[in-house]
Amino acid sequence: MRWTSALAIYVLFWSFSVFLVLPFGVKTTREVGGEHVPGQAESAPHEFRSGRTAWRVTVVATVLFVLFQLNYNYGWITPQTVDLFDRGNMVTR
Repeated sequence: MRWTSALAIYVLFWSFSVFLVLPFGVKTTREVGGEHVPGQAESAPHEFRSGRTAWRVTVVATVLFVLFQLNYNYGWITPQTVDLFDRGNMVTR
């Protein structure tokens, strides 16, 4: 795999990991005991730390990308492995 392809796949893993990481560790203003700001959603985070979130996303994306690369190189899981409907043995006409 070329390095540009690997970089593009890593960026995809990073962007998907944002949605995995965002819900964890978030506390609302009500949970913290602060005052609700008029016009703000009750589910809005009390304090958003973008640096900490970016660090967590990077760790998760890197772990997933390393697993992807290892699977790509060693072929642990192939399309034939996950063929639930036995399409590999179908007779074509």
